[in-house]
Amino acid sequence: MLRRLALTATVSLAALVAAPSAYACHQHPTAPQPPDRLTVTGTGADGTTTAYELECAPAGGTHPSADEACEVLEQASAEGRDLFAPVPEDALCTMQYGGPETARVTGTWHGRPVGATYDRTNGCEISRWDSLGAVLPAAGA
Repeated sequence: MLRRLALTATVSLAALVAAPSAYACHQHPTAPQPPDRLTVTGTGADGTTTAYELECAPAGGTHPSADEACEVLEQASAEGRDLFAPVPEDALCTMQYGGPETARVTGTWHGRPVGATYDRTNGCEISRWDSLGAVLPAAGA
């Protein structure tokens, strides 16, 4: 009898956990996603700072090559690449210097916050910068 009671309680608890709550049933099935909007700030080799806004879907903002920049980001997303991820700490990078340029990208991309910094201090960072193509200012600019 005690085993049957314990089994019934376990099954009932499992059913309650698996069932959607009454609150969840009254929520809207899809909440609107924030727009894909990024702020790109770059400091060139001469120390000049530039900043522009990039909006995608549709492409716009003050970015000088918004269409091309959005295409780079969408292509990377379609391939499952995260262009905003930092270089892994255990990465082996060539010891080369690509210049003093730096950049920062903040905002929202595909519903998640972005806060990434870029420089050209070694081979991994140079590659990471170059992978963003038209999103970041051209190196040496």
